[in-house]
Amino acid sequence: MANRVSPGRKPGPTADGTGPERTPIIPSHEFSGVVAAAGAGVKSPAEGEAVYGLIPFTRDGAAAEYVALPAAVLAAKPATVDHDHAAALPLAALSAWQALVDHADLQAGQHVLVQGGAGGVGIFVVQFAAGLGARVSATAAADLEFVNGLGAEQVIDYAHDRFEDHVRDVDVVVDLVGGATQSRSWSVLKPGGVLVTLVTPPDQQEAARHGVRGVYLIVEPNQNALRSIAEFVDNGRLRPVLDRVLPLTETRSGYEALETAKRRGKIVIHVAD
Repeated sequence: MANRVSPGRKPGPTADGTGPERTPIIPSHEFSGVVAAAGAGVKSPAEGEAVYGLIPFTRDGAAAEYVALPAAVLAAKPATVDHDHAAALPLAALSAWQALVDHADLQAGQHVLVQGGAGGVGIFVVQFAAGLGARVSATAAADLEFVNGLGAEQVIDYAHDRFEDHVRDVDVVVDLVGGATQSRSWSVLKPGGVLVTLVTPPDQQEAARHGVRGVYLIVEPNQNALRSIAEFVDNGRLRPVLDRVLPLTETRSGYEALETAKRRGKIVIHVAD
């Protein structure tokens, strides 16, 4: 499969602690590309179909001209964006979707607080929550207008304001920060609410003390969720944000930029046309 990939922070097959340590590895587990050939008995997707997806972290990634992977982790690429933009979706958008839909069971009219609304996952959480009919509050630092434009009704500058002074009776907190921010988030949840975090497992004793749930999420490939995400994109309710597009030869600099550079959106590796 010829493809474009995004160098997300999952570094390789041991990212979730289940795969064997080994080198070398092929990085980048989210991708968009065209099916070059299908295995025996595979009827869908067909050769020539444009697809995107998230490769399981126990396998090599997609930073190569071709990649072999299970058909079950693929879905048709959103029709309204190119491969570079589609490659920016799977890891972060699946994380956001699974946090809100699978774990929080978000309903229209509920109040969502996104801790870290300008980050790689946060920009999708904000958009999905707004698209699903929720009232969205978010914390950010220098990107307040940007997060507001994604659909947040209220954006709190965490560098200068305490979010506890601005929000209360929250149904869902999506924690993308951890540490003290996660600990302080319990107090703004209403009884029966839920905190979903991708950072560190939440304190279940604190959750019980506040009468809420605490969920730790590790994103998983999911074909049906990818189809829903593509529908959101094609309906204009979700847009991937690209910081830069680099050729495969500059993959190393792309990964270095994840740790050293100020950026907005995803860095995408353009592997081949």
